[in-house]
Amino acid sequence: MKFNPADNIQDLQYFGEFGGVNPSISDSSTYTFLSAKTMFDTFEGNADGCYLYSRHSTPSNLYLGEALAAMEGTETANVTASGMGAITPVLLQICNAGDHIVSSRTIYGGTYAFLKNFTPKLGIETTFVDITKLDLVEAAITKNTKVLYCESVSNPLLEVADIKGLSALAKKHHLKLVVDNTFSPLSISPAKMGADIVCHSLTKFINGSSDTVGGVVCGSQEFINDLRNVNDGACMLLGSTMDSLRAASILKNMRTLHIRMKQHSFNAAFLADKFEADGLKTVYPGLESHPSHQLFKTMMNTEYGFGGMLTIDAGSLDKANELMELMQHKNLGYLAVSLGFYKTLFSVPGSSTSSEIPENEQKEMGLTDGLIRFSIGLDNDIERTYNMMKACMVEVGVL
Repeated sequence: MKFNPADNIQDLQYFGEFGGVNPSISDSSTYTFLSAKTMFDTFEGNADGCYLYSRHSTPSNLYLGEALAAMEGTETANVTASGMGAITPVLLQICNAGDHIVSSRTIYGGTYAFLKNFTPKLGIETTFVDITKLDLVEAAITKNTKVLYCESVSNPLLEVADIKGLSALAKKHHLKLVVDNTFSPLSISPAKMGADIVCHSLTKFINGSSDTVGGVVCGSQEFINDLRNVNDGACMLLGSTMDSLRAASILKNMRTLHIRMKQHSFNAAFLADKFEADGLKTVYPGLESHPSHQLFKTMMNTEYGFGGMLTIDAGSLDKANELMELMQHKNLGYLAVSLGFYKTLFSVPGSSTSSEIPENEQKEMGLTDGLIRFSIGLDNDIERTYNMMKACMVEVGVL
């Protein structure tokens, strides 16, 4: 049977303590035991179904982790307090002092800053490469390399990683392929193409309401157990634990993820087609002009589309700012970072979410001052939205 991530989520069934259609929330930081031996066994990880302390785990967090593992097709998952709270423990769990990472050059600014500025203090070095060129990726691998790191669809340039090709390289050189799939939940299933570990910022599309920060690591039972180990587990010891109330909230929102992603993708594809036809420099994986359009098509779960993210180049920072301010004034969306909200969000990454990347490196990778990143919302009449956006573009001189 063909793998369908949304069906896997739908097939999970939970009941609350009193028969509720949603599971009960474990609103406790610590748990009681009927015997001292059970407490000892739980602390050692040998008492299945028992809970000790919420930094270790909670029923609510395990429910959400189970749903996310089902979505990605991995053995299990561990939820965290933020997307960075998922990414950073993964890399620190795999790498020791003296180890090396090969990473995509276009990644979320926070991840870039962690690899560029923080991990060198721990003796871990990173080489940033054009992830779309497998020969350059392989050339960057050294005897100390432990990880290949990329985003399925990169932030903010929307470059598409060849996950099967990267997986083959990882296996050839005995590395772990770690993929951040935040931009393309449901659309792309990295684990099914050979990724060892899949991370998400749950803050974005998966939660979808811009009211919660969260993250997840999806992987093998062995790796997740390592992350949770009380002696040397990076998730356990760094303490990026998700709150049970937030876990329960995200789990409920996941039930509509398949509907939302289809609408995000439909609306983004409509606008991308129109913007490109108007002569705007538009980047969207669903456009035939995108250099990795065909690659995306070979990887995608077709019914969920090419995602809800697109970029246009307004020509200059001043024009971009003027356009975004006008669109917000016209109630076409919000001038805000993040993504995956029901309203369209727009920002200039070079001076916001990618500002950690030095200007010379931004220029080298093609991140211009006037680049506007759009997270397209769930507008019911996307043609009306387009006409209003186009009027704004004409008014400020972008068109």
